[in-house]
Amino acid sequence: MEQYQTISDRLTAIVLCAAMLLGSVLWAQDAKAEVRIKDIASFEGVRENHLIGYGLVVGLLGTGDKLSNSPFTRESMRGMLERLGVANIDADLLKTKNTAAVMVTAKLPPFGRRGAPIDVTVSSLGDATSLRGGTLLVTPLAGADGEVYAVAQGAVAVSGFRAEGNAATITEGVPTIARIDNGGIIEREVPFSLAELSSFRVALRTPDFTTATRVRDVVNTELGAQYAQVLDPGTIEIRVHDKGNVAEFVSVIENLTVQPDSVARVVVDEKSGTIVIGSNVRIGQVAISQGGLTVKVRERFNVSQPEPISIGGTTVIVPDTELDVEEQDSKFTILEGDVSLQDLVDGLNAIGVGARQTISILQAIKSSGALHADLEII
Repeated sequence: MEQYQTISDRLTAIVLCAAMLLGSVLWAQDAKAEVRIKDIASFEGVRENHLIGYGLVVGLLGTGDKLSNSPFTRESMRGMLERLGVANIDADLLKTKNTAAVMVTAKLPPFGRRGAPIDVTVSSLGDATSLRGGTLLVTPLAGADGEVYAVAQGAVAVSGFRAEGNAATITEGVPTIARIDNGGIIEREVPFSLAELSSFRVALRTPDFTTATRVRDVVNTELGAQYAQVLDPGTIEIRVHDKGNVAEFVSVIENLTVQPDSVARVVVDEKSGTIVIGSNVRIGQVAISQGGLTVKVRERFNVSQPEPISIGGTTVIVPDTELDVEEQDSKFTILEGDVSLQDLVDGLNAIGVGARQTISILQAIKSSGALHADLEII
């Protein structure tokens, strides 16, 4: 097989092969799989609600808050003891290190019923070094409206650990964040009745006019009437034609399949060198020249000795630096219009162009106006 002598020659050959395979690439793009509506959208009103609370974790093995640095922990302990009947507590006399003030968070699931368990997350608020082995005391969890919707309590489970000695400390993971599976109990329900709905809205996770129109058409075709209408690129409103069985009606809608559309986008992570390219990304006719400048620096140290039988002479280390600059010549490669950018990247990878150089080429193509897509750098 003939060997290509330069990177530009190999790039030209790869791009020509990509152009020959353009027809098959376009056919593959048209054969996109359809997805269920429930996988690309959510139903308005059917969502989780965030809960938050403040509590105390006790039973720690000397890894709790230092009360001199965390006055809120000391005051919380005194208030808790007074509520439990231990009166006349002098807060200045509390010296325990087995208690930590924590923030407790959870998510109230949609249609969560009273008495159902939920998972909670416990995070240290003070200067505790670890929550391992602790127990969360009864903590009310309130929503954004200030109402208490759940109560949490139980032994915490910590995935990380911390070990320390006089001269060294080892920390694995985050020992100041813990979790209690089924540690919360729902005490209040969010009022919501499906039978009272005359219509409901489907909210697309990625708003798009084309996708919204396709969802409307699929729903109307399935129902045999004009029950759905597009309100905006991210919202489709669907009228309920049978209030007696709304749950089954929603189940039919969410399992309908549709082919979503997406904006042509290239996402580049310069820190890790990751490049993600959408299927609709195309490039116009453009000429590319990829060359490089290599600078080599060699450092050597020579030892200069004084002459034999000399007075006052000393040994001196003399640095010796050599610089060598190599410039690689490159030729322009012309890419014909409407070539898949995925083929271009595959070609660059095949000839050994690294991720950093590929990112530079993509940025240059975007600046020239030949990249028909959004270039997002994160």
